[in-house]
Amino acid sequence: MSTRAQWLFSAAAIGGALAVVAVYIMAGRPADETPATQAHVHGAATGGVDGPRAVRLSDAAARRIGITYATAEHGPLESTVRAVGTISYDETRLVKVSPKFEGWVERLYVDFTGAPVREGEPLLAVYSPLLVATQEELILARKLVDEAVAGTRAAESARELLAAARRRLRYWDVPDDEIERIERSDTAHRTLVLRAPASGLVLEKDVVEGMRIVPGMDLYTLADLSRVWVEGEVFEKDLALVRVGQHARVTLEAYPGTTYDAVVTYVYPTLSAQTRTGRIRLELANPDLRFKPGMYATVEFEVPVHREGVHVPRTAVLMTGERAIVFVRSSDGTLVPRTITTGLAAGEHIEVVEGLEPGEVVVASASFLVDAEANLGAALESIGPADTAAPGGPAGHAGH
Repeated sequence: MSTRAQWLFSAAAIGGALAVVAVYIMAGRPADETPATQAHVHGAATGGVDGPRAVRLSDAAARRIGITYATAEHGPLESTVRAVGTISYDETRLVKVSPKFEGWVERLYVDFTGAPVREGEPLLAVYSPLLVATQEELILARKLVDEAVAGTRAAESARELLAAARRRLRYWDVPDDEIERIERSDTAHRTLVLRAPASGLVLEKDVVEGMRIVPGMDLYTLADLSRVWVEGEVFEKDLALVRVGQHARVTLEAYPGTTYDAVVTYVYPTLSAQTRTGRIRLELANPDLRFKPGMYATVEFEVPVHREGVHVPRTAVLMTGERAIVFVRSSDGTLVPRTITTGLAAGEHIEVVEGLEPGEVVVASASFLVDAEANLGAALESIGPADTAAPGGPAGHAGH
């Protein structure tokens, strides 16, 4: 191919690149801006042809193509781990009320689901022939102790009988104050009152008045909701970043715009093969009972990827395949390309291991347009000598 043909081929290739950049840079240029002014604003600095050159853009031109800037910061690089979850009961605060004897329910003091109860509050009154018989044994033993002569064998046997009657009633969850009342009154009561073993809300009520009850039957389920659990699902790739004791932000659809602090208390040892997620458990204080089991929740963790380092936004880094480049803004406004070495990436930021100092300002957006302008300037500069030879001049005939 002749020198003239080579020149024409190079001019056609550069013309295509120029058309691409013109779409972004020339579209918004004022009509009265002359070609001489344009060359002054966008002219690339001189240099070699193996990479982009420094670019100088006016503030107006930078705004037109959407360039923004960011400062390289030194500090911990953090990643945000997000999980979805639901509010559930704290299983350590669930209590079942089950009788240890047979009987019939004479009266219900707590007669609907959702009722709040306090520890020691009456739940129901039960008639049980076994309880009545044990009360009579207690009263008889009490009398024998009072009548027996101290130090005799009969007095010792009476005390053993009294202790056995008291112990049997305690085993049936009859409180001590109720036992003392029976002894003082010297009368067996037809019914005995079963009381709440803990404070909370009635989640389940499976008893009605007149019903026969047997040992082991679940009559009530009580839950203390002053603290609840958040059961979350974390993707497999993020599980290694979650630790017991970490704090997290919890938001709920029921209360938009408000975040709550929760603490990770357990990371389940299994993984779902279907969803590739692992379960975690967080504890959330609920003093005013705003959080109701079944509510959907979103959980966010700010997890440190490393302790200290220089990092910039991901959008500031141009990956060419062989190297990473950022455009650094100098004191006179020139955008100077610089090769850097990248490290870990987390969220919207990426670590810069080498090539950038804290406090330097880099192009954070539209970097690819700046890169196109720089490469175009370098390419035009490389064909400058060929431009001096007129197609019809002596140089044009040299190739023939």
